[in-house]
Amino acid sequence: MVTTGATPKRTNDQWTFLTNHSHVLICIANDPTVRMRDLAAKVGITERAVQRIVADLRDAGYLSLERQGRRNRYHIHTGRPMRHPVEGHCHVSELLAAIQTC
Repeated sequence: MVTTGATPKRTNDQWTFLTNHSHVLICIANDPTVRMRDLAAKVGITERAVQRIVADLRDAGYLSLERQGRRNRYHIHTGRPMRHPVEGHCHVSELLAAIQTC
């Protein structure tokens, strides 16, 4: 049920609708040659956290990379399903399309 009444103001306004994994994936979709340092700055997490997230995405088959000189070029496997049961019927491509249209 959706309510439209006023809700009390909470002191914790730090939460977001998307996870850091999705933030990293969205940033990579916008710039496939983005550096870890720049990803960390955009997402607001440490470079080490970005490295762990990229490793998670690679290990799960959502991301691959190729070396181009001194840089990496990331490739997102957009046909993969989302991981949570609530959105498991959707593919990564649908998330990226929805976010990029905003």
